[in-house]
Amino acid sequence: MQTRVVVPLEEGGKDPIVTSRTNPSRALPLRLIQLFGMFLSLCIAFWFISVYAIRHFGVQSVMTSVKSTFQPCFDQENDLDLWIKPPSNLMHTMSDNELFWRATLVPRRKKYPFRRVPKIAYMFLTKGPLPLGPIWEKFFKGHEGLFSIYMHSLPTFEPKFPQNSVFYNRQIPSQISEWGRMSMCDAEKRLLANALLDISNEWFILLSESCIPLYNFSVIYHYILKSRHSFTGAFDDPGPFGRGRYNENMAPEVNLTQWRKGPQWFEVNRKLAVNIVEDTTYYPKFEQFCRPACYVDEHYFPTMLSIQAPHLLANRSLTWVDWSRGGAHPATFGRADITEEFFKRIYGGQQCTYNNQPSSVCFLFARKFAPSALEPLMNLSSKVLGF
Repeated sequence: MQTRVVVPLEEGGKDPIVTSRTNPSRALPLRLIQLFGMFLSLCIAFWFISVYAIRHFGVQSVMTSVKSTFQPCFDQENDLDLWIKPPSNLMHTMSDNELFWRATLVPRRKKYPFRRVPKIAYMFLTKGPLPLGPIWEKFFKGHEGLFSIYMHSLPTFEPKFPQNSVFYNRQIPSQISEWGRMSMCDAEKRLLANALLDISNEWFILLSESCIPLYNFSVIYHYILKSRHSFTGAFDDPGPFGRGRYNENMAPEVNLTQWRKGPQWFEVNRKLAVNIVEDTTYYPKFEQFCRPACYVDEHYFPTMLSIQAPHLLANRSLTWVDWSRGGAHPATFGRADITEEFFKRIYGGQQCTYNNQPSSVCFLFARKFAPSALEPLMNLSSKVLGF
């Protein structure tokens, strides 16, 4: 809208000058219309260019020409490595149920798509320290890559192994276990489950802090490697300490004729280890109906494995013990017992079958040895034990 303004003439008598002034409120909308027109023109031009590019080069090439500049802040491992790498730290926060479930995830194909060197898992069920640890250090030396070590001790025990020790950081999450009760079998299953997390572990040996090897590493490794059986004692004892411990409430899962007894210390292959860890059929029966004076660690695994896979069992243990002195526990050997004659008696009295053939090598380990036996054992190891 324009307004007319009359400017008075100066004295001298000229006509008045009329000026016109434009209202700024009318100029602003015109500017917006111009900007909108420019924007619309750009959009139309971009649309024509896009249609032309799609017709001549295709949608895929146009879309992929715009690449994301996002880069992850970490390098992802190969997918297969996530499955075949053993845990870098044995300590974890899984419950037993979670651990057992994880440990029983097994491949169905027999051939491995990578180079797999089978290892022996040495599982130590202990109260705390390993007084005979130095003899084991000597035994394992130079055989890295062929063994794994796992320790289950009292949960309050704090190991203080040096970083160069084979036992350094090899303790698993543990709970209290009592001799003759189901908590002892729980500890053994816990060891097996943790060892199963390493796909290279093929054989699993249960040992105590009082055990020693009777041969060098190579002899033991090849003995187990070539065996067609696992070494778990399982026999039918008709007496009061065998069938006399059977409870009829365990039927129908376990009948009296299936009831077996055997020593606690075993060696099993990977298949049987999975069978033990995944069991939910026999466990409730043994937990409820096999209590002192039924010592569950002498019956649970021998009975279950005899029912499930009797053809895979050698029905004997690899661990030598001396029951000749009588009592509820085998003899313990100290410093004064450790002589060459002592070991000759152990080696000389062995008769068994190995792969269904007669053999004079029946025991690969022995117990029970007191801490005082360490020094003479170290002195005799190269001459008697072979390492």
